[in-house]
Amino acid sequence: MFNIDDALNDIKRATAEIIDEKRLKELLKDYIENGKNYYVKVGFDPTSPDIHLGHTVLLQKVAVFQKYGGIVQLLVGDFTATIGDPTGKNVMRKPLNKEDVIKNAKTYQTQVFKILDKDKTEVVYNSTWLEELGASGIIGLCMNSTVARMLERDDFSKRFKGETPIAISEFIYPLLQGYDSVHLKSDIELGGTDQKFNLLMGRQLQKSYGIGKEQVVIMMPILEGLDGVQKMSKSLNNYIGVTESPKDMYAKLLSISDELMWRYYDLLSSKTTKEIEELKDGVKNGSLHPKKVKEDLALEITARFASEEEAKKAKDEFDAVFSKNDIPSDIKSYELEEGTWIAKALVDIGLEPSTSQARRDIKQGAVKIDGEKLQDEQYKLQKGEFVIQIGKRKFAKIKVV
Repeated sequence: MFNIDDALNDIKRATAEIIDEKRLKELLKDYIENGKNYYVKVGFDPTSPDIHLGHTVLLQKVAVFQKYGGIVQLLVGDFTATIGDPTGKNVMRKPLNKEDVIKNAKTYQTQVFKILDKDKTEVVYNSTWLEELGASGIIGLCMNSTVARMLERDDFSKRFKGETPIAISEFIYPLLQGYDSVHLKSDIELGGTDQKFNLLMGRQLQKSYGIGKEQVVIMMPILEGLDGVQKMSKSLNNYIGVTESPKDMYAKLLSISDELMWRYYDLLSSKTTKEIEELKDGVKNGSLHPKKVKEDLALEITARFASEEEAKKAKDEFDAVFSKNDIPSDIKSYELEEGTWIAKALVDIGLEPSTSQARRDIKQGAVKIDGEKLQDEQYKLQKGEFVIQIGKRKFAKIKVV
C-alpha cells in the first residue's frame, strides 16, 4: 500500500490548481484504511477522430489515480458533442451529427487505452442519461443557474459585448457537463484550466441535487504546441497526434525548442520530478547536452504510443537523414505528367495543403528537387525521376512521364 504524502506529491505534480485538497486526502485515506475505491471523472467530446499529446496530459494524470485506488469514469460526451463546448470560442461551434460522434468515440477508446488501465476504467456515454432527462428535466436543470452567472464567463462576456450571437444551447452545455457529475456521483473531476467554469458547475450541481458529495476539481495546464506559443491544436497545425507514424512523432518532438522541452518533460514524461531536476542540472552545468536530453524524451514518448523497437528505428532513421544527409528509405513514390505545375504537384502528392502554401514555401527556399533549392514558383515538371523535399521532414519520389 502507498503512503498518502507520496501519493499526493505524485498527484499534485504539474497541476495548475486543486479545489478541495482536504477531500482528496480523505478519499486516499479511506482507500488505504478501508479499501474503498473512489471515482475519477474525465470527459472528452469526440469532435475529431484522433487525440494528440495535449489531450494526454489529462489522461496521464488520470492514470496516476489508478495507482492509488481510483476508478476512472471515462465519459464520452456523445450527447454534449452534438451541442459543442463553447469554452474559448468566439463564435458558435458547428454542431456534429450523431454518426460522426459515434465513429470518433470508437477511435478515442482505442487510443486512450494506450495510457489508461482498461481494468480500472468504466467507459460511459452521457447520452445514456441526458436523453432521458426530457423537457421537464432540462428546465429543472436550467433553474440551477442564471444568465448573469453564465455571462461571468470570459468567452461569453466578450461575445455578448461584441454582439456576437450566443445560442441558448451554449448556456446549457456547462449545465449538462455538470449534470454528468450528478448522475455519475463522481468524487473527482479533471480538466484543463480553460474548463474551470464547467468543472465547478459539477460541484455546484452535486450540491443542488443533494447527492451527498461535492467533487474535487483538479485542473491541468494547457500544453503548448510545437510553436511553443499557442495551445496544441489540430486547427493550428502545431500538434503531435498519438496515431502518427513513429518517425513523424520522433521528428516533431526533436523540433521543439530547448525551453519547451522542459514543459513537455513536466507534463508528458513518466520520469519523477527528482529525475527531471537532475536532467535540468546536468544541462545547466554542461554535463548533459540538451540534444541528448531531448532525444531521450522523444524516444520515451514515441515508444509509449508505438513500441521501443519502433522508437529506436525512428531515431536511427532520423539520424541517417539529418546527420548524414541521407534520404529516408521508405518515402512514397508518385507518377505525374510532364508539364505539371510544381505547386499543383506538391498538393497532388500530399506534401502541401494548397498551391498558395506551396508557392510560399518555394519563395522561402524550403522546397528542394534532388537536393537543390527550387526558386521558380512557376516551374513545370520535366520528364525523369526526382526526389522532392520540403523542409526537414517531408519527402516524396516522383516519376514524371
